[in-house]
Order: sequence, then structure tokens, then C-alpha cells
Amino acid sequence: MTDTRSTCPYCGVGCGVIIESDGAQITGVRGDPDHPANFGRLCTKGSTLHLTASAPVTMATRLLQPRLRRTRRGPAEVIDWTSALDLAADRLADIVRRDGPDALGIYLSGQLLTEDYYVFNKLAKGLLGTNNVDTNSRLCMSSAVAGYKRTLGADAPPCSYEDFAHADTVFISGSNTAWAHPVLFRRLEDARKAKPDQRWIVVDVRRTETAETADLFLQIQPGTDVALYHGMLHVMLWEGLIDPAYIAAHTTGFDALRDTVRGWTPKDAARVCGIAENDLIQAARWFAQGAGRTPGERGRTLSLYCQGLNQSAAGTDKNAALINLHLATGQIGRAGAGPFSLTGQPNAMGGREVGGLSNLLSGHRDLGNAQHRAEVARLWGVADVPATPGKSAVEMFQAAADGQIKALWIVCTNPAQSLPDQAMVRRALERAEFVIVQEAFSTTATAAYADLLLPATTWGEKVGSVTNSERRISLVRPAVKAPGSTRHDWQIAVDIAHRLEARLPERLNGQDGQTTLFPYDTAESVWNEHRESTRGRDLDITGMSFDLIDRDGPQQWPMPEGALTGKARLYEDGVFPTDDGRARFSAAEFRPVAEPRDARYPFSLTTGRLRDQWHGMSRTGTLGRLFGHVAEPVVQLHPTDVARRGFKDGELVEVRSRRGSLVLPIQVSDTVAPTQASIPMHWGEEVLGGTDAKGVARLGVNGLTLPTYCPTSKQPELKHCAVRIEPAQLPWRMLGLAWLPQAEALQAREALKALMPQFGHAMVLPFGREPHGEGLAGLVWRAAAAEPMPEDVVKQIETLLGLSGGDTLVYHDRRRGQYRAVRMQTQGADRVLRGVLLAGDTQAESWIRTLLQDELPAQSYGRALLAGSPTAPGPVQDKGRQVCTCFNITAPQIVQVLGHCQGSPEARLTQLQGELKCGTNCGSCLPALRGLVNGGMAMA
Repeated sequence: MTDTRSTCPYCGVGCGVIIESDGAQITGVRGDPDHPANFGRLCTKGSTLHLTASAPVTMATRLLQPRLRRTRRGPAEVIDWTSALDLAADRLADIVRRDGPDALGIYLSGQLLTEDYYVFNKLAKGLLGTNNVDTNSRLCMSSAVAGYKRTLGADAPPCSYEDFAHADTVFISGSNTAWAHPVLFRRLEDARKAKPDQRWIVVDVRRTETAETADLFLQIQPGTDVALYHGMLHVMLWEGLIDPAYIAAHTTGFDALRDTVRGWTPKDAARVCGIAENDLIQAARWFAQGAGRTPGERGRTLSLYCQGLNQSAAGTDKNAALINLHLATGQIGRAGAGPFSLTGQPNAMGGREVGGLSNLLSGHRDLGNAQHRAEVARLWGVADVPATPGKSAVEMFQAAADGQIKALWIVCTNPAQSLPDQAMVRRALERAEFVIVQEAFSTTATAAYADLLLPATTWGEKVGSVTNSERRISLVRPAVKAPGSTRHDWQIAVDIAHRLEARLPERLNGQDGQTTLFPYDTAESVWNEHRESTRGRDLDITGMSFDLIDRDGPQQWPMPEGALTGKARLYEDGVFPTDDGRARFSAAEFRPVAEPRDARYPFSLTTGRLRDQWHGMSRTGTLGRLFGHVAEPVVQLHPTDVARRGFKDGELVEVRSRRGSLVLPIQVSDTVAPTQASIPMHWGEEVLGGTDAKGVARLGVNGLTLPTYCPTSKQPELKHCAVRIEPAQLPWRMLGLAWLPQAEALQAREALKALMPQFGHAMVLPFGREPHGEGLAGLVWRAAAAEPMPEDVVKQIETLLGLSGGDTLVYHDRRRGQYRAVRMQTQGADRVLRGVLLAGDTQAESWIRTLLQDELPAQSYGRALLAGSPTAPGPVQDKGRQVCTCFNITAPQIVQVLGHCQGSPEARLTQLQGELKCGTNCGSCLPALRGLVNGGMAMA
């Protein structure tokens, strides 16, 4: 066995991992105890990475050879690399000659490595002469970038993870850290345990697991963050809690901000936010004073924030208004204090460093700055870099939908799932003359629109670097050879760039005798050029090298040449990277949400992350065990709304915005406020679909969301839109459950996806706990329609679920549109269910699903399996809601054990863990465990 140190490919925490392999196959993964981001900890997603790299998953879901569609949405034929690269270069060059370089759009990903990002940006902005290169980080972090630049002068998070231990007050705003960044939350919990008087304030529109841990929770109305921060600053001014000396010495613009917040009394701000006035005042005092210690002794406040602030049409204002509080109170540039934006993707930071957005250039330079353009042109050896601003993510796809952009090159991202207003995105993908999708997975919604598919390597195969939230650069190393014909993303870009240089020689317009702009043979050679672009900049990394990081471990920037280490925190001297060295207050006025609810659309829909899933789930969605925590899509509604409208828990409803619709079951929950609804952001067309009564496709949660974006950051308001919710008129129901060999289950899932548009509502997801002893994986199919479906469709689904053989028992009542089929298999001395299909009447789900999923003995049930009864003929005990993914521990098990645990809450938790082991591996379930220990969470 071989151990390879690398980095996790999920969120921006940047956890170090040790990949175990046997030379040909990744066999295991564990946390790297020496990595300063996680010290050996991993979350549920990171600790199951090896299972997503198994042979069955690779064979069933990976794109392993270049493929070409000769007709739109036709079959994708395997072609060789030379033909694929020549075709890509020919088509792109033809469009540039005919329509100009701005007829191209390149859309990248925060999951690319820094080296990949660098080459693509140089290809677009240096060789082709277009700034139409953007990234899905626009959906994630661009408001944080713009907020830092507006106030502090540079896109540089000033804090480090070690600040958690020094903070007196932690202010978490717009971040469900417990689920979105679980390893960081463990570190926060450690800090609080070591410092019991550390106080936590949590601001969110939902009562999340993070909110449950707060000393003070402010459940604000959607979009009212700026009103809250202005109200808090009003209190600080009134009570003399600001730091006038710091303001005078290190900032500008305070007078204008003071005038702006003068009218935001705590009473008015609390009314707008929908919270208690006293809670707002308390938050202001704790923030300004740290932990409310003795007068004259100022504590330290650390802010942590994420998409709740960023994904907004006022995202830059929200970020800047929060940073105002830090500048006004001097809560920056010292241990335990500062505004700390938590990055959503593993290398959104690295992409920002190389200029991955359409308004940026390498080394934190701005396209709008002529001097910056000249500096990059000299570095790249080109005559100039175009001055015309490029299209941001939403603008790019809108331009393609309007026919302005003729070709789209999409790399390592899934815009047909993640962008807002999916109807517009589909128009863009269909209207573009040529669509290249460069991707590791063949199963994404975007892949179906590609003319040319280019297979890329992914985690465990790639080599290069990433930067995490605390400005720390880590190496990504390969543990196994690239499967099939896959290639590294930067290599694919270089190969196409060389061909474009030959086809567009006039674009090679720089130094005399220059034969190529892309002389790279390794990822390190790309990184070395990127390193030189940072010389003298705020993120100077000229003191780093791959060898140094390999020898001494991950390093933080800035680390200029001659420095022995990087900087743990920035602005300790009060000097900022602005023209006058001073930070700038932002006096932005409060603006409400872009699409307020009204009489026609009376609910506010918010979106968020699940603990065990990642983005569009192309990787996490391959594992049934990661659906144990949240098994299926739901829309959460407050109990008062459910009662007022006569809904029932579990009832299918249609959620409709001005752009599209979804059908989902209701989950009654007091975590959302009245008149609000919540749907996780992961549920795309890959798992959830159907067609409405007018024949319009249901395109996942982002078929509902709003493309309106912040005018500064151009980040869309994915966090909020107005919807109406009504009963779904789909009385005919279908449920399919099956255990199949893992690769076969993944293939059946793809085939079932193709059938979803025939229904008013359909979803297909995995279940189970890989690795299964018999190599099996579970598959659940659920559908609904206005009337019984044709028999041939039912038969197709029956076959895909393995229910067409001679060992299947069948009941069929054509007159009533009812169909039931079951398949059993011998397992030791018992017979267990391996497949079930219920159509027309699915009431037996209440017990037959447990029987199948838990692999319980079923031989005694006989004909009752086909009777369709809502009541089991014998006792069938549902295990209940899963809490601990690692050890498959459910809430009822925990409650039962807690019944005989004694002592303080921490003592009871320790006893619980000693008996069930829950929370002792990755720790992602610890907030939920503490909620159960304290009696604050529902058991079911």
C-alpha cells in the first residue's frame, strides 16, 4: 500500500488528506495530522472520498474518452484526442475570424487547480484577446472579493484559523458553518471549550444547526443584513463603543457612514429585520466589546460569513457593511479579530489570485487599470491585454442565449445545475453554435448539451496547487494514474492553445521570435510563472516553491522572496493596500431583496447546503451513504403556514416562481420562519425533474432562482426569490426501490433520469452504505402524474430496477391503474427484498421500504408484499432519522441511550459516544448530538 499526501477537493477549508492506494486503485483516505488546516480531521464528505473513486463509480460515471455529438443531443461518439483537439481549435478559430474574440465565452470552476486557472486566463486574455472568461466562483465569492476591495483595498482575507482560539466574540453571519464547513466548526467548538466565556452570535434567516449553538441568535428577514449592521453601528455610536483613535489614524469616509446610519435606530432596524430590539442592542455591545468584559478593556471579535451575504443583489454592500463594524471598533489586524470570509470552493481563492474573473488579471490586478494591463502584457509577452470588460457568469450565458456569444467552453463546472434561471441557461446552451464541456464526470446536466466532450482528471489523479480560505497554499498530488484517456485540465488548455497559435498567428503578437505563449511541460512550470506575477503585490509568493511546500508543508501568503514564513494575519500595522494606506468605510444605503414576495408569490424561498452533499452532487451523489442524513428533496415550511393553507406533512406541492416550477413533498419545520420556504441548493435536474401541465420542464431548484445580480460584484441573488406554493394535482404515484450491483445501479439511475420528463414529478437517488458486503447499491425512484402512466413506461422502469426476471412476483390491475412487483433473494437462512415497484397506490411504502432498505427478513410476509396495504402484517421498525453518517447511528438509538446517561450535558455526550461511537470519527454530527443531549431537536 502507498500513502500520498494531497488536499480535499470539496470546500474552501483546504483539509489535508492522505490517500491510500495499491498502485492502480485508491483504496482509502484519512486526514493528514500534519496539515495546519485540519490536523487530521475530515468531514463526512472528505472521509468517503475513496468510495467515490472506486472502480464501479469510475466506470459508470466518469468521462474517460473524448466524445463528439454530430447532432445536438444525439449520441456522443468516442473520438481520438488529436481529432478532438483539432476540432476544438478549428471551430474556435473560425468563430474568432468571423465574429471576433468576444464571440467566445470560457466558463471555469473554483474546483480547478491554480495552474489550470492560470493557463485558461492567459489563453483567453493573452492569446485570443477576450476577457470573456469567468468562473462559478462568481456565484460563490465575488461579493466577498468586492467587499474586501471596496473597504480594505485588496481581496485578502485578513484572518487565520488560529484566530478562532483568540476571539472573545464570534459573529457568524449568513453561514451555516456546522454544515458548510464542518471541520472549521470542530475547531470553533475546540476554541469555545478552551475558552468557556467566548460568546457566539449567529445571524441567519433559518434556525440552522449553527444557530442552535449560539448564545444569541438573530433570525432576520431575508436580505436585511445591511439594516442590521447599520442598526448595530448606530448603537455603537450612541453608546460610545467605537474606536475613534483607530478611525482617525487608519480609515477614511467615516463621516459619510455616520450620516447614513444616523436614521437606523435600533427600533427601526429591528423592525425591518424582524427581530427584537434588545437582541440587536446586545449584539452591538458584544461585537464592539468582544465578550462584554470590564469597561475600558476591549475584547476581540471575529466575524465568519459566507453565502448568506454573498449571494445577493446587494452582496457587496452586505460584505462592506459588516467590515464597517470591524473598522469602527478597531476589530482588525490583531489575533482573534477581523472579518473572515469563508470560501465555498476548494480553490476559489487560487482562481482569484490568477485573475479568474472577467474583471481581474493575475496577481490581484484589475482589468480596468491600464498600468495593470501593461504589467501583465509584459509578463505574458503580448502586445496588450484587452481593456473591454468581459462578461460575468450570468451575463455570459445571457449573451449566448441572445446569440452574441457563439461558442461556450465550460470547464469543471455544471452551469445547467448551478446557475440561476435555468430556462435561460438552457436557451444559451441550445443556441450556442459550439459547446465544449471539459469534465471528469459524464453524468452532469451540462454534459448533455456538449458538442465536444473532453475528459479531464480529477481528485486523486491531478497535480498542482490550491489556496484555502486562510490564504494557505497546499499541493495536490496524484495517487494513481489518470484513468482511460483523461488528461489534466491545464494540459488540455495548452494543447488547444498551441493549435490556436498555429491557426491564428496574428494573435502571437508579442516579442520577436516568440514561438508560443505556453511553454509549459509541468504544472510546476505554470505555477512558477504565476508566482512571478505576484512579485511586489499584496499576495507576493515569490518566497515559495513547490519544493518548499513539499518539504515544510502548506504556506500562507504573502511570503515574498527572502521571507522565512508567510503572514498569519494582515493589517497588523494599520496600513492597507489603498492609495493613501487607509481603509475605506462604505456608506451604502440598505436595499431590500430584488424580488420581494407579494400576493401572487407570497413565500420567500431561500436555498442552502446540506451537511453531506457538495454542489451539484456529481461526486457525492454517487454514494448512497451520503443520503442517510437527508434522503430526498423536500421543501421546508413553517407549521403555521402548513396549517393555514391546509397542507399536510409529506404532501406533494408545486413550488412556482416567475421563472419555473418544482414539485416536492412538504417537510414541516420550525427552522424556517412563517411566510418562508427552504430548499437545498443541490437538487438539480440530475436527481429531480418532471414536466408541468403546460409541457414546461422542471429544471431543479435553480429553475426557480433569480438571475438579478449585485451591480458591483455581479454575483446573482441565488439566496432568495418569491414563490407560490400550491397542492400538486398529481394523484397517480409510483415508488421503486432496488438493490443492484453498484455499477448497474449507477447506470440504471442515468436511464431513469431520461424518463423523468414523462412525469409531472420524478426523482431518482441512491441509498445504502457503501461498501456493501455483496457489492450492491440502493436506488430509489419516485414519480407522480395526473393520470396512470402507459404500461410500456411502467415496464421500462420495472426492467431498470431489475424486476423483469422470473424471480419477480407481480400484481397488475389495469382498470384501477395499479401495479406492484417484488423480487426476493436468499441471504443465508432468510429471504430479503431486493426490488419493489408500487404504482398507482404507494401506501405500502410506510413499511415495505424499511423492509427492503434495512434488508430485514421478509419470507414471512408472503402475499402481503403485493397487497398494497398501508399497514404491515407484522412489526416493522423504522430506524428513524440518521444523525451519524460514519457509524449509521439514528436519532431513536441516541435517544434510547441518552435515557440512561447521567451528569452534565458534556458528560452525557461522552457516555453516548462511548456506547455508540457517534461523533467520534469526522465529528460532523456533533452539533446535532448536542441538540439531542440538550433536548432541543426533534427525534424523527
